[in-house]
Amino acid sequence: MLHSPVTPVLDTLDAPERIRDLTAADLKVLADEVRQETISVVSKTGGHLGSALGVVELTVALHHVFETPRDILIWDVGHQTYPHKILTGRRDRIRTLRQGGGLSGFTKRSESVYDPFGAAHAATSISAALGFCAARDLKGEDNKVIAVIGDGSMSAGMAYEAMNKAAETTKNLTVILNDNDMSIAPPVGGMSAYLANLVSGTAYQAVRRWGKSVAERLPKSLYEQARKSEEFSRTWFTGGTFFEELGFYYVGPIDGHNLEHLLAVLKKVREINDRPVLVHVVTKKGHGYIPAEEAADKYHGVSKFDIITGEQSKPKANAPSYTEVFASELIKQARIDPKIVGITAAMPSGTGLDRFAEVFPDRTYDVGIAEQHAVTFAAGLAAEGMKPFCAIYSTFLQRGYDQVAHDVALQNLPVRFAIDRAGLVGADGATHAGTFDIGYLGALPQMVLMAASDEAELAGMIATAAAYDDGPSAFRYPRGEGVGVSIPEVAAPFEIGKGRIVREGSKVAILSFGTRLQEALKAADTLNAKGFSTTVADARFAKPLDTELVLQLARHHECLITVEEGAVGGFGAFVLHYLASVGALDKGLKIRTLTLPDVFQDHDKPENQYRDAGLDASGIVATALFALGLDEATIARMAAV
Repeated sequence: MLHSPVTPVLDTLDAPERIRDLTAADLKVLADEVRQETISVVSKTGGHLGSALGVVELTVALHHVFETPRDILIWDVGHQTYPHKILTGRRDRIRTLRQGGGLSGFTKRSESVYDPFGAAHAATSISAALGFCAARDLKGEDNKVIAVIGDGSMSAGMAYEAMNKAAETTKNLTVILNDNDMSIAPPVGGMSAYLANLVSGTAYQAVRRWGKSVAERLPKSLYEQARKSEEFSRTWFTGGTFFEELGFYYVGPIDGHNLEHLLAVLKKVREINDRPVLVHVVTKKGHGYIPAEEAADKYHGVSKFDIITGEQSKPKANAPSYTEVFASELIKQARIDPKIVGITAAMPSGTGLDRFAEVFPDRTYDVGIAEQHAVTFAAGLAAEGMKPFCAIYSTFLQRGYDQVAHDVALQNLPVRFAIDRAGLVGADGATHAGTFDIGYLGALPQMVLMAASDEAELAGMIATAAAYDDGPSAFRYPRGEGVGVSIPEVAAPFEIGKGRIVREGSKVAILSFGTRLQEALKAADTLNAKGFSTTVADARFAKPLDTELVLQLARHHECLITVEEGAVGGFGAFVLHYLASVGALDKGLKIRTLTLPDVFQDHDKPENQYRDAGLDASGIVATALFALGLDEATIARMAAV
C-alpha cells in the first residue's frame, strides 16, 4: 500500500497568523517539523532542549487556537520557548540563539511583539498575566490572556500569591499548568482526556450553572452539602479541588502531546470568560528525541551535540569547575563537622549539592523553587545550632533578599551563603548574571562577604565559613572551571577581613576582588614591561574590608585600580568610602574602580562580555595608563608595542 507523501508545512508559513488557518492534519505535521528544527538548532547552539521539546504540541495548539499577539501569551521562565520563536517570525534567526548579537534563550520584549513579557526566573507568569488582565479590563477590551507555567514553578510562593488574587482581579484568564514531572499513566490517557473535554464544554457548564442556581435556593445547610458534593464529584477524577478553592475552573489533566485533545479543549476553554481557568496539561521533557527521553536530566540544558548519538561536545576541562570544588570541599568539611547541612532551591546539580546529597542524604534539603523559604529555613537551622550552607545562584538569591536582611542578618545568625554563578554567565545573558550580590550583601550589617580568586581560595573560604559562628557569611564564585591551582587536602580558614599581596610593585596597585585576579596579573605583566612597576593584591574580603591593606596600597602607589565582577556600588565603592573617610583621597591618589557596566549586558561568550566591560587585562592596563595621565593616542601607541 502506497502512503501519500507528507506535504511540508513549516516552510510554507509566511506569517505567524497563518497557523490559525491550518487543518488538524497540517498542525500535526507542523509539530513534527518544529520538533526536528528545534533539535537541529540546539545541536549547533546548545541551550535548554528538554523543556522545549516537551511543549512543541502545546505551542502549536496555542498559536492555532488563540489570536496571538493580540491575545497575550506569557511563558513562565521562557527557556522552553524555542518552538515559540520558530513559529513567531524568528526562524530566520533561530541559529543565532544564545550567540552574541543573536536571539535570547528566553522571552524578551525587545525581540518580538509575540514576547509581551520577558522572563527567565520562575513563577512570574501568573502575576504578570493578572497585570495584563487588569489593564485589559480597565480599557474595556476583550482579548485573552494566557499564562503557561510549569509544575516546578508552582513550587514558588509567588505563583500562589497570584492565583489567590486571580478570581478577585479578573474573570477572564487562562493558566496552562505544564506538568512535565508526571508520567502519562492510564488514568491520564484517553478517558481522562475525554472527561477534560466533557467538563470544558458549554453543555456541562450550563448544567453546572443551573444546578448551582437551584442549590442556592436551598436552606444553608443543604446548600453547603450540595456545593461540596458537586465540587467533589467533578474533581474526583480530575484532582482540581485545590485550584477550584482558589476560584479557578479546573480542566484536566490532558495529554499534552495529543494535538487532537489539546485543540478541542483549548477551543472550548477560549470561550470561558466568567471565571479564571486552569488547564492541566501533562507533557514529557525531551519528548520525541530518544537521547533526551532516556537521559536522567531529559537534556534540560545541553552543549552542542551530535543529533544521531546525542553525544555532547563538551570541551575537555583543564581544571575542575568552581561548582565541583564547592561540592568536594563542603563534603570534606561535613565529614569533620556533623552540624553542616546543605540547602538548595531546586538546583541540586547546578550547585553541586547533588554530590553532597549522595554522601549526606539526611543533611541535604532541596526546598524547590522557593529561595525565600530556603533562606529562612536556613536561619531556623542556624538558630538551633546547625551550620547551614545555603547554595543559591547569585541571580536567584535576589528573590530571598528580604529574608537575608530580616531573618538572617538582623538576628546575626550564622547562615553560610554559597553564591554560585557570580559575575557574568555567557549565553544565559542578563537574566542569569550574578551582578548585584556584592552591593546588596555588602550593605547588610554583620555580613562577612568573600570572593574566591581561584579554586584553592574557594576551598579556604568554605573552611572559613564553616569555622565562623559569629554571624552570617557569604562567598561568591563564578560559573566555569578554575585556573588549575592545587588545593590543600584540608583547607585552613582565613583570618576574617584580611587580604593578601600577590605581587609587589611601586607605582600602580591593582586590588582585585574575585576571579579577575588572573587578568590583573596579566595586566601587571604588561604594565611592568612598559616601565610601570605594579603591585597586585587579592582582597579576599569586601566586608569586613582589609583597611590596613587598602591604606597601604593607597599611600605607597601613585595609582590604585580596584577590579570586581559586580555592578557599580560594590567593592570599589566600599574602598572609596573608606579612603574618603580617612582623608586618603586628599593626597593626590589616582584611583579608578573597574566594575561591570551600568547596563544589563546581553548574552555572549564570557570572554567577550568581560572585554566589553573593560575587565580583561587590556582594559585594566588602559585604565591604569589613563589614570596616570597618558592620553588615548599615547596609550594606543604603547598598546601596539
